[in-house]
Amino acid sequence: MATIAPTRADLPTPEAQHGLRRTLKPRHLTMIAMGGAIGTGLFVASGNTIATAGPGGALLAYVAIGFMVFLLMQSLGEMATYLPVSGAFEEYSTRFVSPSFGFAIGWNYWYNWAITVAAELVAAALIMRYWFPDAPSWIWSGLFLAILFALNALSTRAYGESEFWFSLVKVVTIVLFLVLGILMIVGILGGESPGFENWTTGEAPFVGGGAGILAIFMVAGFSFQGTELVGVAAGEAENPEKTVPRAIRTVFVRILLFYVGAITVIGFLIPYTSPHLLGSGVEDISISPFTLVFENAGVLAAASVMNAVILTAILSAGNSGLYASTRMLWALAESGKAPRFLAKVDRRGVPMNALLATTTVGAACFLTTLIGDGAAYVWLVSASGLAGFIVWMGIAWSHYRFRRAYTAQGHDLADLPYRAGLYPLGPMIALALCAVVILGQNYQAFVGDMDLLAALSAYIGLPIFLALWAGHRIVTGSRMVRYEDADLSRV
Repeated sequence: MATIAPTRADLPTPEAQHGLRRTLKPRHLTMIAMGGAIGTGLFVASGNTIATAGPGGALLAYVAIGFMVFLLMQSLGEMATYLPVSGAFEEYSTRFVSPSFGFAIGWNYWYNWAITVAAELVAAALIMRYWFPDAPSWIWSGLFLAILFALNALSTRAYGESEFWFSLVKVVTIVLFLVLGILMIVGILGGESPGFENWTTGEAPFVGGGAGILAIFMVAGFSFQGTELVGVAAGEAENPEKTVPRAIRTVFVRILLFYVGAITVIGFLIPYTSPHLLGSGVEDISISPFTLVFENAGVLAAASVMNAVILTAILSAGNSGLYASTRMLWALAESGKAPRFLAKVDRRGVPMNALLATTTVGAACFLTTLIGDGAAYVWLVSASGLAGFIVWMGIAWSHYRFRRAYTAQGHDLADLPYRAGLYPLGPMIALALCAVVILGQNYQAFVGDMDLLAALSAYIGLPIFLALWAGHRIVTGSRMVRYEDADLSRV
């Protein structure tokens, strides 16, 4: 039966969110979305992408993935302004696809970010080794975990404020990099201009042909992950009908500019044949393209400066990971898909039980790095590898079905607070591109002598997700939601 046409006055209030408070301001929301996609993938691993596919190949891959993310952000923006709840993807998947799909998406997203917290603790310890090589790594990891927990436990506003400043450091660094890079390209800084030499040397601009571009396609996809955080944060944002669309529009343009701009600058200043571009981890900070460009521009102690920036990026990712996974666990409990005690919210509007549970899981996963050779931790991280892309597919599919349900129940598209362009092609193209990224995750394992262990490591997240989906469906007997029956209520 069709629902009553919702009005804009029907937006969920703090009380409707069962204790969560709308205290995130527009600047918080913008920086949360922007900071989620700016991290070590840009600061360190960007050089490796140029070494693999050449400057032209890397640029093409990032532009293609950027277009896919634009489509996804449009889809997410339409749903998040219509239904701004902290459950986000779990709620949309449950309402517009099926309860079982929502169950799998929710637990998949929680697990992804809980593991990310553990991964960032490991990375932070590696960064601190640069300054304090003799200090035990677990001390730094424990200290940073305590800091992240405190920021999230204080209030949603405290999280938003800390993420604003973490992200601002990253943004300022990138802007400075782009400005200095352009000055070096035109020959004002760092000696004679390199011209287009590095774009034409050897196999440049496209190295390795289509295979090289496909390989970078995967890396670029991972780099952009985190942009969907705006959907989770929308549940605690002030005036989400205005702030969410603004964040969607401005964040995408800036992120794409940062990534495309950085790849272009690196392509001009450092040849793809340079061995310095091969580093892809935080332990390679001294040879990261950002460090090299800053050094050539005359920035004093460039390696130390970039080390501090990378540490900020890592803490930002861990901070956002703890926030996102906590809110998703709370939403799962609210909808009956997780133990009910996890839905308890304290007087500051923080789901403390969900925060404690997530922090405990993140700490336990980190401890696996200290056991034996750390193989358990490697497999835990591998299992979360595809989680972000699976969520992106869920966003695209949910949006396609949301719009179909909205029109099937006789509602006017003009009443939507924010309408995504390119529908229905937008979510369909995004869905197809996400599928390409997932299936091509480690296609090399199937070429020549098949490497079953490598294939299992790369794709293990997919059968885990499918098992969650199928298991819930078998136990509950849930079916696909009919367009005419989809829940379009906004409270």
